[in-house]
Amino acid sequence: LDGGANHFADTIKELKRHIHGVTVEVLIPDFMGRMQDLEAVIAAGPHVLNHNLETVERLYRRVRPEAVYERSLELIKRVAHLGEGILAKSGIMLGLGETREEINKALKDLKDAGCRMLTLGQYLQPSEGHLRVERYVPPEEFEKWHRKALEMGFDRVASGPFVRSSYHAAALLGDYSPI
Repeated sequence: LDGGANHFADTIKELKRHIHGVTVEVLIPDFMGRMQDLEAVIAAGPHVLNHNLETVERLYRRVRPEAVYERSLELIKRVAHLGEGILAKSGIMLGLGETREEINKALKDLKDAGCRMLTLGQYLQPSEGHLRVERYVPPEEFEKWHRKALEMGFDRVASGPFVRSSYHAAALLGDYSPI
């Protein structure tokens, strides 16, 4: 099993084959650390490759029980290193009990891994069986994180209560030419 990597790769190739000049952003899982699966997606040549970190290191096991914080960072690092011309993108949900220091560390970890585009949004509990919202982050705080991320060197940042990983993806990319 390839975690769907070949399906992602085939879809990217077909989009590019059938739609001249299309820009492709793909949101992928961590493929359980199988880097050959990531490499198959990179080889297909998406313009933006997104893998969401989702939360801070301390909360990772609780929020993403099958994922590993370091594995997600390694995936971003590989995209930045192997995916020439491909922009690495990630996202974090706020409101799960993370501290300001932990958010700063997660942003630094992403930036150090080569992440260039970032989304920050409010976690919303999808059902009673999911984790509860610990805190609703005010819009002003999202604006502070937006400024902080740009100061840290991220190329593009979307930050707000309703932001999700695909939030206004074309507008976030703007006239930025990844290739």
